[in-house]
Amino acid sequence: MEKNEIKEILLSSGAFLEGHFLLTSGRHSDKYVEKIKLIQDPSKVSLLCNELAKRFFEYDFNTVVSPAMGGIVLGYEVAKFLKKKFIFSQRKEGRMTIRSGFSLQPTDKVLIIEDIVTTGGSVFEVIDCVKIAGAKIVGIGLIVDRSDGKVDFGYPTKALLPMNIKSYTENECPLCKQNIPLVKPGASDKKL
Repeated sequence: MEKNEIKEILLSSGAFLEGHFLLTSGRHSDKYVEKIKLIQDPSKVSLLCNELAKRFFEYDFNTVVSPAMGGIVLGYEVAKFLKKKFIFSQRKEGRMTIRSGFSLQPTDKVLIIEDIVTTGGSVFEVIDCVKIAGAKIVGIGLIVDRSDGKVDFGYPTKALLPMNIKSYTENECPLCKQNIPLVKPGASDKKL
């Protein structure tokens, strides 16, 4: 699947928004990718996750890990396509942890799947969880990489749609300077 086809799936789902947005990272942007619009349509989720799964078909791993909430559906679908175990992490008392009831062993090899990356904060938190468990990370898969590959996780990373979407700190945000109202879409429970 080509990048323009992936972008069209996101556009047709209403996932691309324009305005003045507060991102999970705490940064501001004039563009936002609203994953909730995408995951409302299981057929589109299936298409994208199948495409992401293909990019990791040759990798040697046994477990897919995704951060709650947005990554859960996507990670599960990738794990299903690749016939791997799936677990997720979540924030507990402001810290990312492997969800109670799941476990990772030092013998596990992990593929991390995330929806959208701007600064990579959530993925770095998941990396820490996996390292604490002693498991090995083999790669990271993303639906959208807003940094256009600038975020380096230290592991092979594949994004279906790398994009160069600018983001700003509050102090440097041109939208704030124009007094355009700030909208906080989504909710990750991440403390800013």
